[in-house]
Amino acid sequence: MLSVLKWLLVVFIGVPVVAIIAGQFGAFSSSPPGDLGVKDGKLKPPSHTPNSVTSQAGLYPDHPQREYATIAPLPLQGDAAKSLAKIRTIVAGMPGVVIVKDEPGYLYAQCTTRLMKYVDDLEFWADPVAGVLQVRSASRVGRRDLGVNRARVEAIRAQYTAH
Repeated sequence: MLSVLKWLLVVFIGVPVVAIIAGQFGAFSSSPPGDLGVKDGKLKPPSHTPNSVTSQAGLYPDHPQREYATIAPLPLQGDAAKSLAKIRTIVAGMPGVVIVKDEPGYLYAQCTTRLMKYVDDLEFWADPVAGVLQVRSASRVGRRDLGVNRARVEAIRAQYTAH
C-alpha cells in the first residue's frame, strides 16, 4: 500500500513540479521557425499536428490538419496600416506577448504562457489581394494546443471588431 502511495505522489506531484521547473528554465520555448513571414502571398502553412490555426488553410486542400487549422481572416477596418495599428495595440496589451517584427503590412509576435513558458508564434498580414488581415497562430512545440491558438485569435477578433 505504501509503495502505491509513493508512486501516486511521484506521478501526480513530482512529475508536474519537474515540468513546471523545466518550463521556467525555457525547456518548452524552442527557437522561432526560420520560415515565418509572407512568401509568395502566403503565411507559413498549418502545422502537421493539431496545434495551429491559419486563415490561409484553404490554400492547402490536401493538408492533414486543414479542417482543424481553418479560421476566418479579419476584415480590414479602413486601410491596412490603420487595421494593423489596431491589432498591434490589442496584441501589445495581452499578457505574455512580445511584438518581434512590426513592418508595413505585417506584424509578428511571440506569445509565452505564464506557467509552462510555451512560446507560440502569432502573425498578421494585410493581404492586398483579398482585402483582409490574414492570421496565423501556431505552437512551436507539442502535438496539440488544446484550442489555445484558436481562442487567442478569436479573443483578438472580438476586441478588434468591438469598435
